[in-house]
Amino acid sequence: MTTIPQELVPDINQALELALPETTSAAALKEKLSLQINELINHDFEKLVFYLYRIDVDEARMRALLAHKEGEGAAGLIAELVIERQLQKIKARNEFKQKATEGNGEEKW
Repeated sequence: MTTIPQELVPDINQALELALPETTSAAALKEKLSLQINELINHDFEKLVFYLYRIDVDEARMRALLAHKEGEGAAGLIAELVIERQLQKIKARNEFKQKATEGNGEEKW
């Protein structure tokens, strides 16, 4: 079981306007997110496209992945990309915070 950063689920919930329950398992998160994405695929595709744009999921990569893994569930593949992108954002935020607190506290230009 892979644990996930505590801010991942709240970040995804905020970005996708969802209420996914907190979980410590990456597999459980992917499964729950896949169900929500599948709902959007079937009932409000425009909203899904808007969310993917807002999250900044790489469209070219998503298209290539969906084409390459044809036959696999699109919702699961999109969920993986959403989770991956949110993890990248968390990592970048943490690195920025760490750099900001390093040194003597003076701004570095």
